[in-house]
Formats: sequence, C-alpha cells, structure tokens
Amino acid sequence: MPVGRTNRRAFIAALGGAAAWPVVARAQQVPKLPTVGYLDMSSRSTGAAATAAFVQRLRELGWSEGRTVAIKVRWADGRSDRIAEIAAELVRLKVDLIVTSGGAVPAVKQATSDIPIVFAIAADPLGMGLVASLAHPGGNVTGLSIQAPDLAGKRIELFRQVAPNLRRLAIMGNAKHSASVFEMDEAHAAARTLGLEVAPAEIRHATDIEPAFERLRGQVDAYYLCSDALVNDNRYQIAALALTARLPTVSGFREYVEAGGMMSYGTDLLDLYRRAAELVDKILKGAKPADIPVEQPTRFDLVLNLRTAKMLGLKISTQLLARADEVIE
Repeated sequence: MPVGRTNRRAFIAALGGAAAWPVVARAQQVPKLPTVGYLDMSSRSTGAAATAAFVQRLRELGWSEGRTVAIKVRWADGRSDRIAEIAAELVRLKVDLIVTSGGAVPAVKQATSDIPIVFAIAADPLGMGLVASLAHPGGNVTGLSIQAPDLAGKRIELFRQVAPNLRRLAIMGNAKHSASVFEMDEAHAAARTLGLEVAPAEIRHATDIEPAFERLRGQVDAYYLCSDALVNDNRYQIAALALTARLPTVSGFREYVEAGGMMSYGTDLLDLYRRAAELVDKILKGAKPADIPVEQPTRFDLVLNLRTAKMLGLKISTQLLARADEVIE
C-alpha cells in the first residue's frame, strides 16, 4: 500500500506538471515584438494624420501594431526642450528603431549611436551632420530629405504671381530649430536674389507669434512661413493673424493652406511618412541604415486657397490655377 500511495502521488504530481507544460511552452514561444519608438515634434492633434499615414503604410507592408510590431509614440508638443528627455526614454526602453523628424534628429542621434534612426523629414541632413553622405549615410541614421536645389526661390517666384505687388517679405521661423534656421537663411537669400527686401520674424515660443505680427504691421506685404513643429502647431493662429492684417502667406506644406494660408509649394507631408515606413520595413528586415541612401523629393505640389485669395482681394491667374495640383475653394 505505501508503494501504491507513493505511485499515486507521483502520478498526480506528474499530471500537475504536465498540465503546466503547455503554459510554460506558450510563454517561452511568444517572441518579443520588434519595437519602434516614434518621437513626434508636434502635438497629438497636429501630428495625428502623419502618424496614421505611417502606421497604415507599415500595416500594408505586413507590420500590424500589437501583433507583429510594437510602436511607442511620444509627443514633444512643439517643445524642443523635451526632445532629449524623450530620446533618452526611448533608449532606456531598448526600442529596436526610432522614427523622428526635423530638429529632433540631432538630439536622438546624440542619445544613441547604436539604435537605427529614421527621419521622415530633414531640411539639410548633410549640412546638419546627420549623415556622411546622402548616398552612403554611414552611421545609424537615414531617412528622407526635403532639400532641393533652389526650392525656396521657386516657391517665392510662384508666390509673386499670386502677390504681384510683393516688395517686402517677412520670413517667420523658429530660431531654436536648426532646420527652420536653415530654411530661413535659404528663403532670405532667394528673396534677395529676386530683388525683395526681407524682414525677419523670428519666433521661439507660441507667445512670440502675435507680437511678431504686431511689430511688422504695415511694414511688409506678405509672410514666408518656415516649416517646423512650432509653426505647424500654431498654423491656424498664424493664418488668422495674416488674414486680419490682410497679408498672403506662402509655405512648404499644404496643411498651412488648409488652415487658411494663401499658397504652398513643396512635398506631400503624409507621403514622406509613408515612405519613412518603407525604410523602417527594410531595417526591421535586417538592412542597416548606413547602407540605405537618404531619399530626396521626386515631386512638388502647388496648392492654392481661392477662398483666402478672395478675402484678400487677390486674383489668381487662370494659368497658375491650371498649374496647381490642388485648389481649395
């Protein structure tokens, strides 16, 4: 009998152990999902469309959030002082890759030389020291550049067809954002070449925007807006202030025209984020950023706002309307 009881206890213990095996096996078989850290310079409300485009393109490429990939999204809310902190957090989380844009890239690059970094937008990745060359980045960073030869000049040339009386141009940009400073310099040089006077309208915080308009009241004929998270997050306020002052605006992204701006000429923001997802796909499948060339724009869209033109008393020529890729009425 003692032997029987022992055997029975051993049998029951064995059953209990066997019942636990599948649980242990399942726990061991669940692999850690590759994790993408996503640092957006802007706020959730402003950056939602670009983030959605990025996630949707990843899904089309076979990366389903929560099933085949994890995405840690962080918003800087237009505050450059938060970028280093968020970058350090993503590094601590041991993400497999970080996606970001513009002025956030240098801080992210400083936070890690090992984790691959993909920038969805950069004005001058070579000049900013992000990559060794566009064809061979050579480090842990690659992405998409919006730099193009004489883009600011082309933008202002087209803008003069909308505002033929343009003589003095205010250039508004975030002086704390390196990419914005680069665009301000480019726009300044282009305007001078075209014989225009330039009035700087540098801002560093949202509270600087209205005083900048007040300071230049009656002194300028139009505004050139340099794209960055601060200007983007406040584009509706800027459009309203420009309309109140009866001044047309030109920028690089259609989002500014949707907000009430007069004209934009540049690349498609959502397309840049979709293309960034394609670079992420390559890296998650084993490619190295050092070997992935920085991509440059292949097309530029001209977007006009007819409603704003009418409010400002401006007439857009049929030739320019025919050339536009999109007209907002």
